[in-house]
Amino acid sequence: MTNEYLNKPLPSEKEQQDFYQKLRAKVQNWVDSKPGVVGTVSGYVLFAPDMFHLLTRMMLDSRIDSKSKAAVGAGILYFIAPIDFLPEILVGPGGFLDDVVVAVFVINTVLNKFPTEVITDHWAGDEDLLALVKKISNSGNKYVSKLPAGRLVKRFTK
Repeated sequence: MTNEYLNKPLPSEKEQQDFYQKLRAKVQNWVDSKPGVVGTVSGYVLFAPDMFHLLTRMMLDSRIDSKSKAAVGAGILYFIAPIDFLPEILVGPGGFLDDVVVAVFVINTVLNKFPTEVITDHWAGDEDLLALVKKISNSGNKYVSKLPAGRLVKRFTK
């Protein structure tokens, strides 16, 4: 039996960009509405759309091998999974915090195997990607190894 959904073409570049911009705006509005409560966490949450965009672009890059793409796919699945450590359905965009940490873990793993340009070519964020990855990695690597997606990525990268 064929799944009709899988046979549909990818959304156009414009549709993908529109979705990305809408997600960025939604996260920014959430962060703006919680200035005192969220604090430094909001800075990481703001990178969720950029990280998701980066992972999806990496999946389409022919320079990245299938083993590494499996790790990238695990990161994407963690983003879209309805139930994770901090589910967005319960905590709103603040639930993207764990997704960002998992994405950084995956990106770090791929950065260790490929030239930097392979990843930075796809970066749409405003900040320097490598500095951001280092900053989040320093605070999140211990945390991500305990998450299901973190363990899955470790299996693919051994």
